[in-house]
Parts: sequence; structure tokens; C-alpha cells
Amino acid sequence: MKILVINGPNLNMLGIREPDIYGRTTYADLCALIKAHAEKLGVEVELYQSNHEGDLVDKIQEAYGRIDGIVINPGAYTHTSVAILDALKAVAIPSVEVHISEVDKREEFRQISYVRLACFATITGHGLDGYLEAMDMLRERYAG
Repeated sequence: MKILVINGPNLNMLGIREPDIYGRTTYADLCALIKAHAEKLGVEVELYQSNHEGDLVDKIQEAYGRIDGIVINPGAYTHTSVAILDALKAVAIPSVEVHISEVDKREEFRQISYVRLACFATITGHGLDGYLEAMDMLRERYAG
């Protein structure tokens, strides 16, 4: 099984950006955590981060035919990007939406998730562990 983990804008700034919301763990730490969990699960993992919407769409499209599951934290594009939603729908790869913070308890505009419409599950407010939970869900779905 091969899982693609996609992170959207500003997630490369983990540890610096609003540490009271996102914590002090860096993006490099998150990548190491994900890689270690993939090894434990016996799956391949590919990590990708971009601050550019079109790059995220391109990466999703490139996953077609070679990736078995997607973990996606689209960052602010969660609330604005029909293009990312359409890309996920087009490739029809099982996907899980992840958010480090509990977005449902934040600003009103964060209540809208276009991406959620193309995902079979959403994990919010579990911190970085949400990524690992999403990987577990994809592994179970793939095995089942």
C-alpha cells in the first residue's frame, strides 16, 4: 500500500505559526513521525507540502493509478478550494481530511470544508496524531 500525505499552505511553518493552536512541533518533526508510523504499518508513504493551490491539484492528479490512499490537510484551502475538491473527486482515491486544530470550534469561516465532500472521514483536533489515525483508517480500508 502507498499513502500520499498532502499538506497545504503554512503547514511548513509548524512550530512557528500560532504555537498556541498548532503546537511547537516542526514540519520536519511531523514528517519524521509520519515516516516512522508508515514503517510500523508496513506501508510506503510519500509526503508533499505546497503553499500553492495548483501544485496541490497537480499532486492529487499525479497520484492517480499509483497511490492507494490520501491523507490531506489542505490548510486554508479547505474552506475555499473547489479545485482541490474536484481533483480528489476525479481521482477517486480513498482520502481522509485531517486538521491539527479543532476547526469546528474556531472562526465561523472555518466551518466550511469543500474537501470533506470527497473524503470518507475527517479528523480534527487530534493534533499531529490525527495524521497517524488517518493512515490507520486508510490501512484498514485497504486491507478490508
